[in-house]
Parts: sequence; C-alpha cells; structure tokens
Amino acid sequence: MLKILHIAVENFAGVPLSFVKMHRAMGDKSTLVTFYRTAQNFPEELSLNFKIHRNPVARAWRQFKVIQNAISVQKKEKSYPIYFEPKNFLESLYFDLRETFRSKKIYEFIEKHELYEYDIIHYDGGMDFFRDARVAKQWKIDGGKKIVCCYFGSDLRARGLMKELDRISDLNLTTEFDHLQMHPDIHYIFYPYEPDVPKRIPNETNKVRIVHSPTNRKFKGTDLILKVIKEVKKERNIEFILLEKLPREKVLSIKVTCDICIDQVGGKFGGTGYGKSGLESLAMGIPTITNMTEEYQAFLKENPFVVANNEKELKEKLIELIDNKNLREEIGHKSIEWLKKYHSYDSVNKKLLELYKTHGIL
Repeated sequence: MLKILHIAVENFAGVPLSFVKMHRAMGDKSTLVTFYRTAQNFPEELSLNFKIHRNPVARAWRQFKVIQNAISVQKKEKSYPIYFEPKNFLESLYFDLRETFRSKKIYEFIEKHELYEYDIIHYDGGMDFFRDARVAKQWKIDGGKKIVCCYFGSDLRARGLMKELDRISDLNLTTEFDHLQMHPDIHYIFYPYEPDVPKRIPNETNKVRIVHSPTNRKFKGTDLILKVIKEVKKERNIEFILLEKLPREKVLSIKVTCDICIDQVGGKFGGTGYGKSGLESLAMGIPTITNMTEEYQAFLKENPFVVANNEKELKEKLIELIDNKNLREEIGHKSIEWLKKYHSYDSVNKKLLELYKTHGIL
C-alpha cells in the first residue's frame, strides 16, 4: 500500500481531492491538505484555513500577473520556464511577513496530523508551505520522501515555477496541454474523474437550452460567446443560461436540463481545451463546445469535443447542434464513453504508476 500526501494551495475545482479519491479507490492511503478553503465550497479534508484576499482588488492583481506573463512571452521578453518572483519590494515584504507569522501554525499542523508518515508527497500546484521549499527539502533529504509536482490551470502561466521546489522534484505532472511547452521535463496526465453529477433531465420545452458557466469571463471568452448567442437568438429558438458565482450544486442542477454546453471559446491567457466543468458536461452526455488547437485535438485521441476557436466557428457549430437533435445525442453518448476510457480512476492510476516507476519513485 502506497502512502501519498497531496498538498495544495486549495482544492482547485475539486481536482486535488479527485486524485486522493483515486488513490483510495486503488487501495492506497491518501490525504489532502490545503492552505485555503475554496470559494466554491468544494469538499475539504485537512485545511490550514489561512485567510486569502478575494476582494476585487486582489483578484484584479492576480489576473494582471497572468496577463503580464503571457504578454511578456508573446513579446519574447520572457521565455519558459518562468520562475516566480515578487513583482516589487512591497509584495516581497508581504510574502516574507506572511510566512513568518504562519510558520508556527504550519509546523504544529504537520506534527498534529503526522504528515511526515507519508512516503510520496504530491504538491498540487507546485507550492510548498514556504516559498523556499524548506519543508519539502527536509522531507526529501532527511526522510527520503519522493516529491511530485502537479500543475493545474494558471500555475505556470501566472505564477511560474517555485525554483527551490522544482529543483528537488522527482516527477512533474500537468493536466494542461499548454503546460507541456512551459516546463522542460513535465508529463501530461488526465484528471481522475468518476462522474458525480445528477442524472440528465430531458428538455421538454420547444427551446434548445444552451449553458455557459465561466469562472473567469476573460479566460473563458464570455464576451465573445454572448455576442454570438445574441446573433443566434435572431435565427433560432433557443434559451441561453449564464451561470456565475453560484454554488456547484446549483450549477449542476441547472446544467443537467440543458442541451448544449459552451465551455470556452476565444478566451485570453487561460489556455485551451477543458477543465472540470467540461468533464461534468461530458458526464451528463451534453455536447460540449471548446477551443482547441490542432495539436491538442490530435493529442486527445477520440475526443468528443465540438471545437470552435473563433466567433465564426462558434456560430456555425451552434447552428449545427441546434438543428440536429440526433447529432447532439450521438455526441452525448460518445462523450460518456470517452470519459470512462481516459478519465476513469483505473486508467489514470495505471498511467501514474508507470510514471512513478520510470522516475524512481517506486
């Protein structure tokens, strides 16, 4: 039995906990530790429950850093891999003081929950308790533990690598295709996902229901989507539902009544493809539209996504799906089957064990 500890800044979209549940389902011991509780009320396990600023100013500052990194790379002022650096003296001082005040609580937390008893440490998001990775270094050097870093979302796009943790990592993983270009030694792995969504409710109205549930409008291309929907409404009998800032349970209860899902199209700086929201739509058997490069489409073999990379393609694909119920049902069935084949616990765990072996973790 393996003993695997997952440490995450927060339970991003429930993905870190999905890995933990997968380990347990495969007979291993696993626990999730988070620094912050999620704003979306995803389930928690052990949490330090630190306070995080989620006000508009703090969110705008984090988004600004994502955009600045992306622009710097586009202008070739920076190249990947990007390493984390405070943007100015005040930000550096803020991080230093924050870690000083948190230090005692962190070490007491580690001792209380006997976190040193685990053999493999997954840093989900590539962040140790401290920026200098002092806990990870101690565990690796003194305890002989294996270190795995797994990157989600904007970890590498916005913040960049934490240099000291990256230096001692035995294995680097990502669930994001574009991350493969952002780190010299990283491996793609599918989300472990076993459907936990309500059963699909057939739409009995005479309107085709289209849903979009962005976590970040700029990243998901929501303005472009709204523009296209306005045009489509003039030509077809549809109902458009925009879900924002709602509890996950409420979002799912509405999505299961819909016929088409738009995940993201033409968004800026948020990567391409799909995330947890897209997986949930697939699990419901709902045709899901997203943007995806040709390389990504080829990489994701047999994938069921309806690809639209711009305004014109989005309108064309929407009209095609609205007009063809049989096509929607065919794609919905394919979506459920593809999800089982590539995202099941068994499939993802098999790939992870192979990577463990090739990187000397097992």
